[in-house]
Amino acid sequence: MKRVITYGSFDLFHEGHYRLLKRAKALGDYLIVGVTTEHYDEWRGKMNVVDSLMDRIENVRKTGFADEIIIEDHEGQKVEDIIKYKIDIFTVGSDWTGAFDFMKDYCEVIYLERTKDISSTILRSQKYKIIRLGIIGTGRIAARMVPEVKYVSGININAVYNPHMESAKKFAKQFEMNKYTNDLEELYEEVDAVYIASPHQTHYEYIKNSIKHHKHVLCEKPMVLKEKQAEELFQIAEENRVVLMEAIKTAYCPGFHRLLSIVRSGAVGNVCDVEACFTKLENPFCRELTDTVYGGSFTEFGSYTLLPILKILGKKYKDLEFKSQVAENGLDIYTKAYFTYDNALATSKNGLGVKSEGQLIISGTRGYILVDAPWWKTTSFEVRREDNSQNEKYFSKFLNDGLRYEIGDFVSSINGFEEKFPKLTKDESIALAGIMEKFLLKREQEKCG
Repeated sequence: MKRVITYGSFDLFHEGHYRLLKRAKALGDYLIVGVTTEHYDEWRGKMNVVDSLMDRIENVRKTGFADEIIIEDHEGQKVEDIIKYKIDIFTVGSDWTGAFDFMKDYCEVIYLERTKDISSTILRSQKYKIIRLGIIGTGRIAARMVPEVKYVSGININAVYNPHMESAKKFAKQFEMNKYTNDLEELYEEVDAVYIASPHQTHYEYIKNSIKHHKHVLCEKPMVLKEKQAEELFQIAEENRVVLMEAIKTAYCPGFHRLLSIVRSGAVGNVCDVEACFTKLENPFCRELTDTVYGGSFTEFGSYTLLPILKILGKKYKDLEFKSQVAENGLDIYTKAYFTYDNALATSKNGLGVKSEGQLIISGTRGYILVDAPWWKTTSFEVRREDNSQNEKYFSKFLNDGLRYEIGDFVSSINGFEEKFPKLTKDESIALAGIMEKFLLKREQEKCG
């Protein structure tokens, strides 16, 4: 008897799950299916699991393909199960290709081609439909987004758009997507929501057009570069009853929210200063250092460094001043933004071609908080006091590129689970756009005179 085993969450059970189980069963004589617990899903970074463990087990059972169903609840269990159940074949979907090659020491490993463009569900009526996501833009951040989507329950990438058809086709082939197009109308017919990862200056038109087609929008930072544009887009989104979110990944990660909670608890007293730094040495011929209108360090990293300032000190600053070091083409390779509040100061430091210590420091009347680089992927921070025996260190997870956290919040918002205290508010996104607008205006004035 050839024994086969496979694992999964099997949340919001759909056609792709059914087909995988059917093909897994066909590989042998006896199929064991491991269904993950909610706790283990959370531990391994699976976001937004909707169905209970018992419901997920029942949906697997109803297919009739599983000869035995077990529960997976800890790391390392797969190897334990293979030995325990004398498994001949371990199989999972092709989106995990290579991830389980280490198990070839124990049994045969087969990666089954996944079902592309999942949009329908079977076996039961669903609480929530699977959101069909379209990607606008095929650059570096879009390529990092695709692998993260599989960790969020209730959403599937359905199509990709690029005005250059060859770029769309290449991206679709890389990520095993059936649908690619250079026609926005064609994209909108295939999706419920869009993720915009195109150059900064294109965001406004793409967002506006998508909203008017009643599509939910998750847009990369900076969402737009003018305050009035941000205000307009949020107003249109509200009128069309769709979700509009700005994708600043730090804003949604667990560690950063724990940090904000500690600050708000008064752990360092009254905050008097926030200093945030993000720098990177980049190829001098990259778009960010050659686009003389929209490139430069501040438009690239300012959204990150402004985030803790606005979150901790608020949007009502009294004064704002920019100081930059510029390259020969007029682009800023290093910019500091100085904020003055009634009872506090703040500094945003951004470098693209200049390297500095990328840390976040929050100074208060009872101590300070140090978040080491890369603080925008907050995994730990330390509350430091005058008596260092009273220092406290905190730890949190930041999995992979961290994009799954913003995707998870996006899905939750679409499904009507808006939080009372959203991780990035409409007013904060509008304020960010306003600061970007002021910076670009100042840079243009300096070029002209």
